[in-house]
Amino acid sequence: MAFNHPVDDLHTEHLRIAIAEAQKAIPTPTAFCVGCALVVNLLVDGFAPVVLATGYSRELPGNTHAEANALFKAKSLSSDQLASLFPPNMPRDDMMAHIDVYTTLEPCSVRTSGLAPCTDALIAFKVKRCFIGAGEPDDFVKCEGARKLQDAGIEVIWLKGSEAECLAIARRGHEPKDD
Repeated sequence: MAFNHPVDDLHTEHLRIAIAEAQKAIPTPTAFCVGCALVVNLLVDGFAPVVLATGYSRELPGNTHAEANALFKAKSLSSDQLASLFPPNMPRDDMMAHIDVYTTLEPCSVRTSGLAPCTDALIAFKVKRCFIGAGEPDDFVKCEGARKLQDAGIEVIWLKGSEAECLAIARRGHEPKDD
């Protein structure tokens, strides 16, 4: 089920992290500039959400996308790094079962490059929820990322009020094609 939520303080903070990541992306006329933050949101008394990893478009070699880069970095964290972020003796499975994704643009459902779509990677990583700043425009492909995530049982939350800013950042370096 998808919900449209106004951006509250917590969501604003995490979306701002994703937006800052998107600003780092080098613009190109054939791809969007997207940012992502993976946040562990444990429901433990006194435990604040923790940013596990961030990513942005083309950050890592190979025409990589923001979500894929953040997931790669999260998977690369050592046990010691994870232990420093979370309460003592917290099993890793408990942490990973509470990952929220904040992304400036709807995760891709198809890649023209032939690489695996970000929705597939998020589903495989078993994220809990996906907060999206804006839907992916049909500039390059018809995106069905939100639907694919929902079909896999991941809660999709559209953050109302962030669309214009997220789309402006996404389209840096190119003009949308005419209809």
